[in-house]
Amino acid sequence: MVDIVGVIGGTGVGELVVGGEMRDIPTPFGSVIVTVGELAGRRVAFLPRHGAGHTIAPHLINARANLWALASLGVRAVVSTAAVGSLRPGFPTESFALADQLVDRTAGRADTFFDGGLVRHLPFAEPFCPVLRSLAIDVLPDAAPRATVAVIQGPRFSTAAESRIFRESGIDLVNMSLCPEVALAAEIGIGTVTMCIVTDTDSGTSAGDPDAVTAELVFRRLAAVKPRIVAAIEGIVAAVPSRYMPRPLMDDEAVAALRALRVAR
Repeated sequence: MVDIVGVIGGTGVGELVVGGEMRDIPTPFGSVIVTVGELAGRRVAFLPRHGAGHTIAPHLINARANLWALASLGVRAVVSTAAVGSLRPGFPTESFALADQLVDRTAGRADTFFDGGLVRHLPFAEPFCPVLRSLAIDVLPDAAPRATVAVIQGPRFSTAAESRIFRESGIDLVNMSLCPEVALAAEIGIGTVTMCIVTDTDSGTSAGDPDAVTAELVFRRLAAVKPRIVAAIEGIVAAVPSRYMPRPLMDDEAVAALRALRVAR
């Protein structure tokens, strides 16, 4: 039974739940501030991925603490957003896309809970939960239903050569924060669905491209579409089935090992 839905706000979505209770959740990886309140008639736990005021760079996000904190509150489904650059005309700026595949190009990030003696290998052919993705597609018929996202290290943006290599490899979008977040959620028993918001054309399609990425452009575009972002999040949150259960990707011993590390809420 889903009593609480997790919402992870990406760049431009630093505030969402008004009047909620801010909780300082301890985890084995550090404490995390989570706001617990209501959204779309559902109880939600909201966490801004980059911290209040966008103070945490993508390569410094404590994803293990974030996912552990949400799991400790009983979250089993997470709806998240991600600002992305587009590599293809089919993903125009200010459009939405529902990611279905990831290509991890990050380095040095803590990307598993199983690094303390218990070795486990996560099945990850489908990074995002098919059930949550399906309902999000129904809620957002104008969003691209599939997209492959390359997750780069950041905080710098791509070179033109990197963008070209990604494009030639069949990648649609570029982001800096979905890895290892989505894998860690799967390890700890949380299903995820991510709505990508296209803000730019990454390194640009040609010299002088006005949509080539800059930080200022990203924030401006996100501000312009924020009402649509909030409405989309509300729609997906409301659609999460009350009897939703994430896929059982980890074995019982692995799940028990994680539970043994639990700290008091």
